[in-house]
Amino acid sequence: MKKVKCECGHINHEGTVLCEACGKPIEENQHIDNNDKNKLLNMRYDGSARRSQTKKRTIVDKTWAFFSSVKVGVWLIALTLIAAALGTLYPQEQFKQSRLPSSQFYEQEYGITGKIFYQLGFHNLYSSWWFITLVALIGISLVICSIDRVIPLHRALKNQKPKRHEIFVKRQRFFSETEGVSDKDREMLIQNLKNRRYKVREEDGHILAEKNRFSRWGPYVNHIGLIIILVASILRMFDFMHTEDYVWVREGETKVVPTTDQQYYIKNEKFIYEVYDRNDERFQEALKNEEFDVPSNFQTNAVVYKVKEEVIPGQEPELEEVTRGEIRLNHPLKFDGYSAYQSGTQLRSEYETISFSIKNSDGQDVGDFNFKPNVDKRKYELKDGYNVVVTDYYPQFEITEEGPSSSSKFPRNPGIIFEVNGPNGHSERYFYLNEDIVALSEDQQFNVNLEDTKLITASGLTIKKDFSLPVFLVGAIIFMIGVAQGLYWHHRRVWLHPTGNKVLFAGHTNKNWYGLKNEIEQALEGTNINMVNDQQEKF
Repeated sequence: MKKVKCECGHINHEGTVLCEACGKPIEENQHIDNNDKNKLLNMRYDGSARRSQTKKRTIVDKTWAFFSSVKVGVWLIALTLIAAALGTLYPQEQFKQSRLPSSQFYEQEYGITGKIFYQLGFHNLYSSWWFITLVALIGISLVICSIDRVIPLHRALKNQKPKRHEIFVKRQRFFSETEGVSDKDREMLIQNLKNRRYKVREEDGHILAEKNRFSRWGPYVNHIGLIIILVASILRMFDFMHTEDYVWVREGETKVVPTTDQQYYIKNEKFIYEVYDRNDERFQEALKNEEFDVPSNFQTNAVVYKVKEEVIPGQEPELEEVTRGEIRLNHPLKFDGYSAYQSGTQLRSEYETISFSIKNSDGQDVGDFNFKPNVDKRKYELKDGYNVVVTDYYPQFEITEEGPSSSSKFPRNPGIIFEVNGPNGHSERYFYLNEDIVALSEDQQFNVNLEDTKLITASGLTIKKDFSLPVFLVGAIIFMIGVAQGLYWHHRRVWLHPTGNKVLFAGHTNKNWYGLKNEIEQALEGTNINMVNDQQEKF
């Protein structure tokens, strides 16, 4: 790599704009930061050489230059945000609450836009290869942007000397020139700067006072935090770091916990639904305009079980209790790295029991039976040789062109056809629907009545395992440290440059020029050194 030797003796890297040691502009490179056109020096990265601006010969150099561009990074972030927003238009495939194939579900539910959503692959957006690629490209851009800038900047700040070139001092934004400065003035200036927590260095009568250099690394600390967050987002795409699924569990039902390879089961012991009391003075004002009751609590009392031993296919697993507790909104039940969240409910939406009573032609009670839709029992023995046989059962009854049918396996509108058989061989058929009983036989000798129906609630639970959250937290903390580092502290430098019978005084900061000017005023109190002028106004 070509090196550039300054007259001060310091050897600079190719592409250096301002000598890292003395700050003298290197003439052939001034076009890089437009210093050849500006009266004031462009102090971006202290004029250090950046690979992206000096090496553009090979495909590697061109790739490096492409990803080191801030504009490219902004475009990648914008495209990723747009894609992520489009993925929220309709539910992702894993969260759709339908047994229909995705190819049919999105078109039936959302029309032509849903069909386009599916065909473009947005139904599995966040795990798609192209979305992961976008996230990875953002990470690559952040890494290259940071390396391209932070290493040269660190080198320039590390190599800077108190003795700077006269051109460097004169072309700073804050500058003044004073004749006849005494040693007492110098000592007073140094003391005032130290009182303001400046670190002062001297070389042959030249002074460099500097404070808050660490603030220059704030943006790069931000980048480290963002890179960690991006790594965490990519890790979420692997099952060992993050899994999430949804399960409906009815009251009294025990179901396998999804994403756990059938190692865990969860039982819904009871669902509790509570509403705000309209007579309570605390809520009367808020509820007076509400037409319907406002829920105050959705709660599932659950028990989590774990399979004891390896299960042979066809064998019922032996379960042992792991934990039990209450699942409420934003209060999950946690077990072995998993969390069960209360995410939905189908309140009293399914039949658990439908009870019938039967009497014979003499008015004598011959028994009753409780039909349980979710229990596979179709024959019921009554008194004195009477029995009932359920011949047809439709959980969600509907009439189609082909006759009676069911649109779902869940008993939300059950239709039941059953026979009542007497000991003498007499049989009658009945049809139950919507709490009505219709006799299907002409010669009725039995009196069948509906005694009671019991409805149950299905609780929707999100089962989540997320080991990426600590990684996100670390990235977020580092990011906020970088924000504070760059926002609340500013890198400030002042130079005192004796030349002949004059003293040149200059100041520079990366932010808050007004604050630097105030500090310079305070540092010059009690001295004969002239106050600096803002040369940006002059030019």
